[in-house]
Amino acid sequence: MTERKPPEVPFDSWVDRQIDAAAARGEFDDLPGAGKPLAAIDAPYDELWWVRRKMQTEGISVLPPTLALRKEAEDTMAAIERARSEREVRRMVTEINAKIVAALRMPPPGPVLGLRPFDEEEAVARWRAARPEPAAPANPVGTDARRRGSSRWRPWRRRVG
Repeated sequence: MTERKPPEVPFDSWVDRQIDAAAARGEFDDLPGAGKPLAAIDAPYDELWWVRRKMQTEGISVLPPTLALRKEAEDTMAAIERARSEREVRRMVTEINAKIVAALRMPPPGPVLGLRPFDEEEAVARWRAARPEPAAPANPVGTDARRRGSSRWRPWRRRVG
């Protein structure tokens, strides 16, 4: 804990002594970002740089609610192509549709939403169309070789029995 500045000591020298004492104790060792260049050192000065950085790290948006919902719907439609299963696609469409319906029932402030709920079947069809066809199995279940259990089975030799 810091001590109070004595009245007869100038402020600048008192602060310098506090910093020197903390450095001697090793309190500035292993600070995050030590030895790395300062981010955006060459960028023009911005009075609200810290507000912008805090908003970026916290994921805060300043978009009006309708524009934020439009962006979320656009991101959801893009994410559908990367979905792993049809169930996941349906879940994603259902979630965004619930938000769209709620915004249509009680419009939030800002510009007009301009969205309608998405057609779940159409989204699933687009997801299926974007996926590659599954490869045919190397040895289908219905072949004689699999039935006989032998990899040396020859179709020209017929077992009678």
